Amino acid sequence: MVDWTEKYRPKTLDEIVGNERAINELRKWAYLWKKGTPKEKAVVLSGKPGVGKTSAALALANDFKWTPIELNASDARNAEKIKNVAMYGAMYETFSEHGDFVSSRYGGRKLIILDEADNLYERTEKSTQFGTDFSDKGGKKAIIDTIRVTNQPIVLIVNDYYGLIRGSGEVLKQMCKLIRFYDPHPRAIYSLLKRICLSEGINVDSKVLQSISDRCKGDVRSAVNDLQSICFDRKQVTIETLNAIGYRDREKDIFTALREIFKTRNINVIRETILHLDVDPKLVLLWIDENLPREYIDVNDLLEGYKALSEADVFLGRTYKTQNYDLWSYASDIMNGGVALAKTHSYPNDSYSFPTWLKEKKDIKSSSVTRDLIIKKLSKLCHNSDSKTRDFILSYFINMFRNNTSFAVKMKKKFDLSENEVEYLLGKTHAYKLKEIISASELEDIIKPIKEPVKEKTTMKIEKKDKKEKIQQSLFDF
Repeated sequence: MVDWTEKYRPKTLDEIVGNERAINELRKWAYLWKKGTPKEKAVVLSGKPGVGKTSAALALANDFKWTPIELNASDARNAEKIKNVAMYGAMYETFSEHGDFVSSRYGGRKLIILDEADNLYERTEKSTQFGTDFSDKGGKKAIIDTIRVTNQPIVLIVNDYYGLIRGSGEVLKQMCKLIRFYDPHPRAIYSLLKRICLSEGINVDSKVLQSISDRCKGDVRSAVNDLQSICFDRKQVTIETLNAIGYRDREKDIFTALREIFKTRNINVIRETILHLDVDPKLVLLWIDENLPREYIDVNDLLEGYKALSEADVFLGRTYKTQNYDLWSYASDIMNGGVALAKTHSYPNDSYSFPTWLKEKKDIKSSSVTRDLIIKKLSKLCHNSDSKTRDFILSYFINMFRNNTSFAVKMKKKFDLSENEVEYLLGKTHAYKLKEIISASELEDIIKPIKEPVKEKTTMKIEKKDKKEKIQQSLFDF
């Protein structure tokens, strides 16, 4: 399944949702680079997750035909990695997409993008006891050195501006231009969601789009993810559908939490994200379980991740058994922090899937509702209780329905069965009969009014004879 946040990521600055002032400032800064006279060689894009900072940086590179070099904090946290990639990229000239050298004198530029720059490691100690190396000192210093010598524009992207400039990052206040991104207006988000629905050919109630736009709290990425989740396997989405999936207000969505867990090793950041996530820990565990094998390609990382999940599951089980919800915090730290620390590699995946188990459970629930509707219809006509129909009659009725097409057509008409109910009765093994039964039933509705006048011309004697001969042979022979 294609991630809509990537599929509909803005290609140009004009397509960014909201933040017109920030976009204009960013564009002016880029024009100064184009002229070769920038006051600040680097710019800091600061704002909440999902408001369009990374999309704006990539769109800027596309608009100005600059080659983007994107580094995530999970990919480059220490001084050595930043020097190897960012500094060398910032100092030297660039090439076109065809491999031709393009001098900066003629507009050839690279745009160095460092995402999550506020999450750089700055610890210096080593832990020989646990075999963990924390010698990542100098991450911010490497950024400062890179900005000082750069011949290329640099964009730093942060959620917490003060996390970037505190400590050794104080000097960045004078070296970088700060551009703040704010929550886009719900109307702008609504328009984006509407365009996506039109592009996907899905009919979504305007109330649903308005609800998502209002509740996402300015997080455009969250809004698009929510829209994709409720549109999964649907072509029609009503406000009842939105209520049925249990949509809730969330300060931070589950996709943001998964990115923090899978992409970072900063326990404090992960804990803060989970703290503002209005989702039951058991549900978070299901999300991690679904996406862990998609993310951790290395077998050892995957093994350690599942070990952390299994230990967290034990604590969750004890929580529900003893009703001691203080254990939730232990389960959460083991589940989220444990999985985050299990990885020894960085992975490029950034697309996460809805838990399969929840989808199947939803399908089972839908089937149960359909079954109960059929039982009620049978019980009413057979003058039985629902429990008796469920235990003794339903299985025979299903067997006859599947093996006798003529009977199935009559029963659809008699019980006014919907297409979903017919599909349930046929099951997967006989699903191929669905169109035949529906078509035959519709044809019978057309032919029947033509035959009815003939009955009026029959004599009274024949009608009496028919009444005597018409003896019910079985429960369903009407």
